[in-house]
Amino acid sequence: MNILFALLSGLVFGFGLIVSGMTDPAKVLGFLDLGGAWDPSLALVMGGAIAVGLVAFGIAKRRTVSFLGLPMQMPAARQIDRRLVLGGLTFGVGWGLAGICPGPALVLLGRGLPQGVIFVVAMLAGMALFEILERRKSKTPIVFHQPGRSPS
Repeated sequence: MNILFALLSGLVFGFGLIVSGMTDPAKVLGFLDLGGAWDPSLALVMGGAIAVGLVAFGIAKRRTVSFLGLPMQMPAARQIDRRLVLGGLTFGVGWGLAGICPGPALVLLGRGLPQGVIFVVAMLAGMALFEILERRKSKTPIVFHQPGRSPS
């Protein structure tokens, strides 16, 4: 049941991205072009997402289990540190250069569009590089395991 709900949620999210035009890199870049023909529609989409998120997180923080009976796993970190700021800046620069962020990239990938494939491959490579550097820093061996199975 959980997998079915996750699939349905992803489909609704992807459909919302398509309907709002947020899978079109030109539309996103139009929002980021403050000195040119600025397109404010992304701000409206973000405002709607923030409103929904505020309600959802308000409900979630008062619960110990989800509506599907799973334990709630709310973010625990509250501090703004160097890693968070650098990560946010890196994300923002990548978003500004490509006009794509991870959600729309998966929609583009699902549609078989080349920019989606390129973005997702680059995103996965960046995630792998981060993981390698973090493991090196902490001297923890990299162990790959199948999702859903505990590493042994």
